[in-house]
Amino acid sequence: MKKCATIAIIGRPSSGKSTLLNTICEQKISITSSSPQTTRNAIRGIYNDSRGQLIFTDTPGYHLSEQNFNQKLQEIAVNSLRESDLILYLIDGKRPAGKEEKQIALMVKQSKVPVVVCINKNDITNLNEIEEAKLFLKEYFDDLKVLTISGKNDDGVDEILIELFKNAPEGPLLFSEDTFTDQSLEFRISEIIREKAIFKTKDEIPHSIYVEVYDLEYDKSIPKVWVRAFINVERESQKGIIVGKAGNNIKRIRVESFKDIKRIFPGSKLEIDLRVRCAGKWKSNSYIVSNMIK
Repeated sequence: MKKCATIAIIGRPSSGKSTLLNTICEQKISITSSSPQTTRNAIRGIYNDSRGQLIFTDTPGYHLSEQNFNQKLQEIAVNSLRESDLILYLIDGKRPAGKEEKQIALMVKQSKVPVVVCINKNDITNLNEIEEAKLFLKEYFDDLKVLTISGKNDDGVDEILIELFKNAPEGPLLFSEDTFTDQSLEFRISEIIREKAIFKTKDEIPHSIYVEVYDLEYDKSIPKVWVRAFINVERESQKGIIVGKAGNNIKRIRVESFKDIKRIFPGSKLEIDLRVRCAGKWKSNSYIVSNMIK
């Protein structure tokens, strides 16, 4: 009998959760950025091998805030812990543990779910930083083995999989063995475009952006894919930042998005109609937030 488990990846913003998930699945499952809280949804990536199947949920970075938008992200992270068989807790070895880290560690400890604990970014941390992280983790997980890894460099990832499969229950697979994500095409495309827009505007408006795929036509007989998407911002003045001088910024976003979206539809002709519009203070709009963040 093979093993099968659902796993929630949790950690502070920018701890490397999305990068690790992409490395494990060897696919672009979750977008990455140096901007905190890039991940807004519980995004699932699926890993299969001869041992069985691991279904990972990349949760939004847990961030303490009273804002409606950030509280929704917290809710997603907490719910993912409750609904998972295992927890993969990632700590950023480059940052000292603060109030947020302590709350996450306590929340994970109290979850009563088997936990695999990792110190990430060993490619850029020194021995003192790693020891400091280990001392912090010892307060909460004294009896657990702590792995030191680099999700970016694929260092220590095999050890993570060994520990996860060791704790995974036996059971039938939840997805076919050739599946690597359960995301819809519209969602994957919108996240790719958002990633490129964040990268081009990360010093100005990363958290004021959300992307909506308004129309997607996929004709396998030709084959051809046509996408119309809107990059939504909160203020009219932000539209100019996205568009850029003489439209150069929006062109770059489209070109970079095209490369990643093309990988979803190999062999198909791809056309992308990318536009920018103002959606007012969308983060204060409970309807938009509830539909965008799930």
